[in-house]
Amino acid sequence: MGNLLKVLTREIENYPHFFLDFENAQPTEGEREVWNQVNSVLQDSESILSGLQAYKGAGQEIRDAIQNPSDFMLQERAWNSVCPLVIKLKKFYSFSLRLEEALQSLLECLTCPPFTPTQHLEREQALAKQFAEILHFTLRFDELKMRIPAIQNDFSYYRRTISRNRINNMNLDIENEVNNEMANRMSLFYAEATPMLKTLSNATTNFVTENKTLPLENTTDCLSTMASVCKVMLETPEYSSRFSSEDTVLFCMRVMVGVIILYDHVHPNGAFNKSSKIDMKGCIKVLKEQPADNVEGLLNALKFTTKHLNDESTPKNIRTMLQ
Repeated sequence: MGNLLKVLTREIENYPHFFLDFENAQPTEGEREVWNQVNSVLQDSESILSGLQAYKGAGQEIRDAIQNPSDFMLQERAWNSVCPLVIKLKKFYSFSLRLEEALQSLLECLTCPPFTPTQHLEREQALAKQFAEILHFTLRFDELKMRIPAIQNDFSYYRRTISRNRINNMNLDIENEVNNEMANRMSLFYAEATPMLKTLSNATTNFVTENKTLPLENTTDCLSTMASVCKVMLETPEYSSRFSSEDTVLFCMRVMVGVIILYDHVHPNGAFNKSSKIDMKGCIKVLKEQPADNVEGLLNALKFTTKHLNDESTPKNIRTMLQ
């Protein structure tokens, strides 16, 4: 089966053990159509991250305008600084909608009967890799966004100013780009601490809700299998030594955390429950064995963006590990 190898003949603790080649998996003819569709989205992901990384904000211009409300030149300078930033924020938001669609296409392929999640991974390795790439991008985007408080300040200023200018009947060309309805949707998106993760969690929940004939287990087993694959590859030197790039270790960690969060949002009992098909203790242990700088954001994501961590059914030792 090419890049995906079953590396153990027995399953220890009922968790699947695989090596999935996240670096080199290529689409088969059967995967090509969906792969091309998702690839057209993923190829824009690096430019989205670069744009977010370069985001400087208009904090100084906004402060000057607020402190000198009667100075028209300062008002104009702040407005002219904020408008291009709002166009950029719209671009990021629009990308989240494309990502949502791509994720649902992949889930459709990776959960459909009659194959099990394990069989899907064996048959559609390139699609599994794209699913992983979406999660990798998502956690990188959200880690960056959390460090840029200017985003919400800029957008709040934009909304306040556009409302005031509308009252004054000023001509607002930007409303063709970001009208009131779009501004409302963007506002909800950026209000989230981890907006891309929230988008994917909602997309996965909607996928389950809309596909009523598809057993929930098909989706949750797909997510838990991915988490197990990543955990085993990270904790087993003979597998992680196959990575040609050190970045693949961080890639695997982000993917593992991403699927855990999606599982926790979709499964009624969540990921931390004793009945969970994800070895949470093992996953957290693997993260904690990595350099603290690499995993702080990922451990925070498990703490603050999961749904069930603080449930009574979560074992105390799991909660303690994440404190």
